Amino acid sequence: MAGNSGMEQLILIMNKLQEACASSGTSHRFDLPQIAVVGSQSAGKSSVLENFVGKDFLPRGSGIVTRRPLVLQLLTHPSEFAEFGHLRGKKFTNFDEVRQEIENETDRLTGKNKGISNVPITLRVFSPHVLNLTLVDLPGMTKVAVGDQPPDIEQQIRAMLFEFISKENCLILAVSPANSDLANSDALKIAKEVDPNGTRTIGVITKLDLMDQGTDAREVLENKLLPLRRGYIGVVNRSQKDIEGKKDIAAAMAAERKFFLSHPSYRHMAERMGTPYLQRCLNQQLTNHIRETLPSLRSELQTKLLAMESDYKVYMNFNPDDPTIKTKAMMTFINQFTEDYLQAIEGTGEVSTKELSGGAKINTIFHERFMYMLHQTESDERELRKEISYAIRNIHGIRTGLFTPDMAFETIVKKQIARMKEPTLKCVDMVVEELINVVHRCTTKMSSYPHLQEAVESIVTNRIREQESKTKTQLMLLVDVQLAYMNTNHEDFIGFA
Repeated sequence: MAGNSGMEQLILIMNKLQEACASSGTSHRFDLPQIAVVGSQSAGKSSVLENFVGKDFLPRGSGIVTRRPLVLQLLTHPSEFAEFGHLRGKKFTNFDEVRQEIENETDRLTGKNKGISNVPITLRVFSPHVLNLTLVDLPGMTKVAVGDQPPDIEQQIRAMLFEFISKENCLILAVSPANSDLANSDALKIAKEVDPNGTRTIGVITKLDLMDQGTDAREVLENKLLPLRRGYIGVVNRSQKDIEGKKDIAAAMAAERKFFLSHPSYRHMAERMGTPYLQRCLNQQLTNHIRETLPSLRSELQTKLLAMESDYKVYMNFNPDDPTIKTKAMMTFINQFTEDYLQAIEGTGEVSTKELSGGAKINTIFHERFMYMLHQTESDERELRKEISYAIRNIHGIRTGLFTPDMAFETIVKKQIARMKEPTLKCVDMVVEELINVVHRCTTKMSSYPHLQEAVESIVTNRIREQESKTKTQLMLLVDVQLAYMNTNHEDFIGFA
């Protein structure tokens, strides 16, 4: 079976990258190009995937059968066998054992109570009958909890689906049964939530042979109703009776071909329908999608590489057999934090061209924001004259004064000086906020040690808060000192001469 030669190796490279990320045990994750399969229960997702392989290998039954994401990697190979990511080196040639292992691995993590988990199972299927293709089979959407399932099972499944399909590099294979209202398809609805323009969604219509007599899905398959940029492909799966009767998948594929060629509504597009065409289309779409996303993925990988090389420089001189390694590591991080913090305040570290931060922002707070707030406290001349008039008249009381009393002057001046308190306290708050932001940014290098990061942030922040309280007290004392005595004999006083 020929695929998209030339660029097809890209799919194999993505598979290796996916496996490397999954097995590395690190927090590094990439938004890798992939195809996620979504649909309601009994939409026919499992049958579509089994038709690709030509074998019965997926668990079947009532309720939620797929309870963990299944990363299915189809690989063209002369021999036919399967391997699991968690059982490296063990080859499965009996696909009934593959189904049993999927069930056992699912139960191992989720229990037998139909609970779900977002930890994927990786299955590689090697066969001469498949094209290189990677799909992520996700749990089918459900409305009602069954048995021991939690009452919020619908929300849990939706959250898991969104975890995969909300990523921009993920193509969505939305599987919908033709014998239900396609306008209300669960798969198309959830795809539209994350892909409103339909640019990442590929529609698959199953059970075309089970539609009511006199009805068809022609308008949908011709992409006229509910249009998607990547279009729709119709398939005909085996019925439940066929599955129970162990009908051969090859015979089912032949029956599917005959159905499209003979049906009056679909015969004109029979070459663009059916499972073989769907597999070729997905192979082409995934290959093209990988090619389109390569530049951004390469940039992301380089960024991660630089970050890891920076981390490596920190650890390269550590000896794992040294009993004091933990102390040395902690001191290295703390010294680095101290250096980064000072550089951020003094402006000698990494320079940002996007925004002000650290010392530059504090400088702006002092010389621009604080001065502006002080200016805002000034009374306009008309208001000030009114205040002076009221102060003089209130001090004279019932008497008619000839001279302006000193008390009126002090009252007005003290009121003006007291207005400096609020902007001064606000200035301190803004400086403290920026200092704490700098602490948070400088501790990101400790993210591999969250307890150390949290402890350093807590200790330094508490110290800043202590000094904040002392600073505010001292500043208020300075203002109160100015309010305590008006020295009109000072040479800076206007009437001194």
